[in-house]
Amino acid sequence: MTPVRIAVIGVGHVGRHHVRLLAATPGASQVAAVDRDLARARAAAEAAGCEALADAGDLDGRVDAVIVAVPTVDHLAVARPFLERGVHVLVEKPMARSLDEADELVRLAERSGALLAVGHTERFNPAMRAAQTALTSPRFIEVHRLSGFPERSLDIDVVFDVMIHDLDIILAVDGTEVTSVEAVGIPVLTPHVDIANARVRFASGCVANVTASRISRDKVRKVRFFQPDMYVSIDYAAQEVEAWRLRHRDGERPRIEGGPVPVTKEEPLAAELSDFVSAIRERRPPTVTGEAGRRALALATRVAEAMRNA
Repeated sequence: MTPVRIAVIGVGHVGRHHVRLLAATPGASQVAAVDRDLARARAAAEAAGCEALADAGDLDGRVDAVIVAVPTVDHLAVARPFLERGVHVLVEKPMARSLDEADELVRLAERSGALLAVGHTERFNPAMRAAQTALTSPRFIEVHRLSGFPERSLDIDVVFDVMIHDLDIILAVDGTEVTSVEAVGIPVLTPHVDIANARVRFASGCVANVTASRISRDKVRKVRFFQPDMYVSIDYAAQEVEAWRLRHRDGERPRIEGGPVPVTKEEPLAAELSDFVSAIRERRPPTVTGEAGRRALALATRVAEAMRNA
């Protein structure tokens, strides 16, 4: 099959990794690295062996798809002309700065028939994928995503910066309507919320307790799922899974069985890019659709509103 011609627009902290990994993605032909800072675009392009551009408009007629990794405030403006022309788009999370803009991205894709994917990389974490089939009916989910003070994304709350990854995961695992949200958040080192906790209740009865911090000494990215007769623990960073199950035996006491689950390690972003390219070539929806990205943004917005009203 003809390779999918793709360009990366925005080669900052996240975009440069897209450029690096896209160069080795099967079925993809990397056309260019695009950034308003041409020197930065050239540095990324040189390492990947593609062209460097300062203006995304120069891609007109030259690409089948683009990856939008510019600041969130610019997602709609950058993605719109490509979606209007039927060019497929993978947009980084959060997919837009507001629900109205997210809805516009979804409408543009539907109107032109373009594929719209959203960059929620934890969906592609091999540990999450290895555990997915075991997660049938969680009743309690405990999430901790803690890190040191970053040098990027300080213009937005920690909810939209990192917690949104976990909100997307719990929405994908449960799938029922969110019935209530309680949250508290504190700005510590910036004018925006730097540490936050949310308690999310689902119509299924499941409750998720989600904590995100960008001011912690330790780096932690873990989630634990509790369901009848089973406990599953995932370490996103180490890409490790443990699963423990209560086995009932006729005439005998129940027995706890389990331990580490085999995980084939892989860079989640590489898997995300492979899924995007495969979805285009196979004419199927991506794993994380525009609608899924919109749901994660909607829940993040509810968390932010609950923090303001706390």
